[in-house]
Amino acid sequence: MISKKNAVIGAIILVIITSMMTFTVTNIVTLTVGNKVVIPKSDFEYYKDIQRTYSKVLALKDFIEKNYYKPVDTEKMEDGIIRGLFASLEDPYSVYMNNKEFDDFMVHTKGTYGGIGVIMTPGEDGFVTVVSPIEDTPGERAGLISGDKIIKVDGKDVTAEKLDEAVAMIKGDPGTKVELTVVRTGREDSFTVKITREEIRLKTVKSRILENNIGYIRITMFDEQTADDFKTQLNQLKKKNITGLVIDLRNNPGGLLSECVKIADELLGKQVIVYTEDRAGNREYERSNGKKVEFPYVLLVNKGSASASEILAGAVKDTESGTLIGTTTFGKGLVQRVKPLEDGTGFKLTTSQYFTPNGVNIHGKGIEPNIVVEMPEELIERGNITDAEDLQLQKGLEVLKKKIGS
Repeated sequence: MISKKNAVIGAIILVIITSMMTFTVTNIVTLTVGNKVVIPKSDFEYYKDIQRTYSKVLALKDFIEKNYYKPVDTEKMEDGIIRGLFASLEDPYSVYMNNKEFDDFMVHTKGTYGGIGVIMTPGEDGFVTVVSPIEDTPGERAGLISGDKIIKVDGKDVTAEKLDEAVAMIKGDPGTKVELTVVRTGREDSFTVKITREEIRLKTVKSRILENNIGYIRITMFDEQTADDFKTQLNQLKKKNITGLVIDLRNNPGGLLSECVKIADELLGKQVIVYTEDRAGNREYERSNGKKVEFPYVLLVNKGSASASEILAGAVKDTESGTLIGTTTFGKGLVQRVKPLEDGTGFKLTTSQYFTPNGVNIHGKGIEPNIVVEMPEELIERGNITDAEDLQLQKGLEVLKKKIGS
């Protein structure tokens, strides 16, 4: 038998969940008669339906609260109920976050946080998987590479199912240490890496001049300042009369789609950049406005190029605006909506898939470059690769020289 209290809790939970999804709940008109409340028949049927749908949840909640051998933290239990809603989707990118988790998540788009500078994703094999280390951070200097599986943090097992918990354990105050146990393809045994955390201040765009007056722009991820920084660096290179451009997206784990679109706007001419499609088949298109650089360019990509990086790479490849060089990208083609809630919690929900201008969905497959160039594994693990050793960069320079005619 479901108590009146639990029926009300169930109604409240459903209203909270419903408001999270931005649906509208009709205001309830009531009339008090003595110790009874009269409501319209439509509202009565609405709450009967709630009780039918959530009777098992409410009964179990009531049973646990009465019979568990220790006092129950009701707030934590209700938090767990909401987490269960997202877990039932079996989508590692759709998650509910408590206050601290949501705050930590939002910090990443601002560009400064304490940690080791590694972007991670829940792997389909159940392991916490490195998408890529961010350039010039403790994670990169420690030798972590795309595809590494983190199985323990400070000796405690971690799994993809609890990615947020793993991330919280890895992050921390600058100067403190963390030990990761890692599994890597090609190595028989797991190994441990001890890393000292730093304050991660992300400078996402760097540029310089290469031989033959060819410009080089490295984009490490897409945060709130990336597009403006890219335009600034591009304009500085233009003033130096560069003859071609290398855009390096290797180990760029993605970030804000809006920033990626602004950068594509500088490169493609008047084109479709990307479109998204939800389960109902509704499409939303992002288009560039006609600007285009007047010199040839190449994009360098690899397995660590993911999400927004793949959107830019896919647009360039499909429109034949530039040449992709490197290895097949990560393959994340799902779009998440991030929504804060009034109590400081929040969630990510996968709402659509994205497609390249030619209608290619790369999720789980990645984008194959126009020219495939592998990097020797020993160089990747060693790090600090020189321009002369960088086979992908050298191929890019070769392609540009031919196009320039030098």
